[in-house]
Amino acid sequence: MRLITFSKDGVNRIGVLDGGEACDVTAVDPDIPRSMIDFLEAGERGFEAARAAIATAPRFDVATVELRAPVAPRKLLALGINYREHIAEMQALMPAFVFPDTQVWFNKQVTSVTGPFDPIHKPKVSDLLDYEGELAIVIGKRCRHVSEAEAASVIAGYTICNDVSVRDWQMATPTQTMGKSFDTHAPLGPAIVTSDEVGDPQDLRVRVWVNGEARQDFSTSDMVFSCFKQIEHLSKAFTLEPGDVITTGTSVGNGVLRVPPVLLKAGDLVRVEIDRIGAIENRVVDEPETALFQR
Repeated sequence: MRLITFSKDGVNRIGVLDGGEACDVTAVDPDIPRSMIDFLEAGERGFEAARAAIATAPRFDVATVELRAPVAPRKLLALGINYREHIAEMQALMPAFVFPDTQVWFNKQVTSVTGPFDPIHKPKVSDLLDYEGELAIVIGKRCRHVSEAEAASVIAGYTICNDVSVRDWQMATPTQTMGKSFDTHAPLGPAIVTSDEVGDPQDLRVRVWVNGEARQDFSTSDMVFSCFKQIEHLSKAFTLEPGDVITTGTSVGNGVLRVPPVLLKAGDLVRVEIDRIGAIENRVVDEPETALFQR
């Protein structure tokens, strides 16, 4: 099943993406929650209700609705340096680089989340704007101390994230949070695709294009720490909750590591596509004046 959040006639709705149509399952069953976090917290009861509602749900051509980020997460957790090819790429450019022997996590602030086809803002304060295509995990159950073997059972599904990065701000502090958390710098979507449709999350092809030019092309099989190992590690420290999003790292081809570097500019169109999940596509625009504090 492909769970979506979409807007029609100014109203946000929970739905299911079926081919090229958005099915408004909430219109059929008033007991289906209206927010994705509430839906995920309902557990299997919510999934069963949504499956039952698909056949009779009002349907809209997906081109006539606005797809939102499928979930507004409480936590947006991101893993750095998690692909072997990417590590080799960095070591070739920076021979002194040493790969850490543990998982390296940072937070992206949830205000960075935006829709799968919404604009990405190029900040006023930097020209070093970059893309990172990533597989993202959406947690479906409140959990703590989850073993690697149990991790699949707490996953609601998978989606796509572009971990947009402002490189000078990222490198200015060890936490990376500021450079990773600018508004609009976490496009998510287009749907949360359930595990039965995705299959093995360690066997997915991730591709990124900028203005139609291929920039990244890698497989999740190259991860150092698998999706399930990531959940095991994080849940040792804190509770994971329904709707939390975990981005799993990126691989070779980022703009900043190209020779010479190729960074994003206003007008660029970035497309991230992952097998069996779909694609997101975001235009880069100059940060609008409306983003300023109105005195």
